[in-house]
Amino acid sequence: MTEPNPTPRALGFRMPAERLPHAAIWTGWPEDDALWEGRLEPVRREFARFVAILTRFEPVRLIVASDEAETDARRRLAAAEARADALRFVRLPYDDVWLRDSGPLFLLGTDGRLAVADWRFDGWGGKYAAEQDDRLPERIADLLGVRRFRSEIVLEGGAIEIGDDGTVLTTRSCLLDGVRNPGFTERDYEEALRERAGATRVVWLEGGLVDDHTDGHVDTVARFAGPDTIVCVVADPDDAENRDALDANLERLRALRRADGEPYRIVTLPLPDDRSRIGGVRPARSYANFCLVDGGVIVPTYHDPRDAAALAALRSAFPEREVVGLPAAELVTGGGAFHCVTQHQPEGGIPS
Repeated sequence: MTEPNPTPRALGFRMPAERLPHAAIWTGWPEDDALWEGRLEPVRREFARFVAILTRFEPVRLIVASDEAETDARRRLAAAEARADALRFVRLPYDDVWLRDSGPLFLLGTDGRLAVADWRFDGWGGKYAAEQDDRLPERIADLLGVRRFRSEIVLEGGAIEIGDDGTVLTTRSCLLDGVRNPGFTERDYEEALRERAGATRVVWLEGGLVDDHTDGHVDTVARFAGPDTIVCVVADPDDAENRDALDANLERLRALRRADGEPYRIVTLPLPDDRSRIGGVRPARSYANFCLVDGGVIVPTYHDPRDAAALAALRSAFPEREVVGLPAAELVTGGGAFHCVTQHQPEGGIPS
């Protein structure tokens, strides 16, 4: 049911860090060839390999919107040797597969209850159709039989990154775009994130990557790797399109202190060497758009000379996890990579 008041925080709910154990991971099957500008076939090839790898680590809930999508997914996933016992198909309508932004942001209560934070999704500031995607949190909450906290504030999951202590990383370029929530200030967002996600503080970074249709989501530029470690993307000195924003992000994170007064360990990630454009747009190729799974990190790679260095950096950031690189050069043409197409459901939640 919808709970406009009281807020999740007042009832003891908060959004847990993504690195904590999962009950499952949700994603959707790419379906509309027009949305992929005629590249649906190679995108589905990459996606099948990705989902099959996910099933090695944890249960997967794969949303399909049509008979064709389900038939195609079953065929490709069988060929990719996905674990059938870890894969469940869920039939729901949706506009596109970017569940990090359109899907439910799961909450856990102090008493172990599971709930859903249902922020409004408007297709990244009205850029794309969003009617079905905006209803995904409601429909998934109904399927799971859990409480749903609906908000009329526009917020995408990829716009925020939350750490163990409730620290939220976000970007001014996205949240303060003036389109999603006209008139909203930093203070307005901080209050909303405190009450609806359990944020203890909000750290404002400058921005994301050039040409990112999300207006610069944080999950392409900075991610938590643990309670004391942050991964941060850096640009080459001659990359004028990204250099200023990414330099400012790095400076802010290096100055940031944990609750004990100590600095975070900052692990830097390069951008791919490839700066090519598709249709005049430079895709948001980023190694930071990795997907955390139980015991693993699934990292997008781009057939790029810097793939190996990025994987090495992430192995140093996640020494206790298996780091797996998978091709995402086709997937990223749609606007994102593995983190963007997934939404994690935390372990331990019981229906509320």
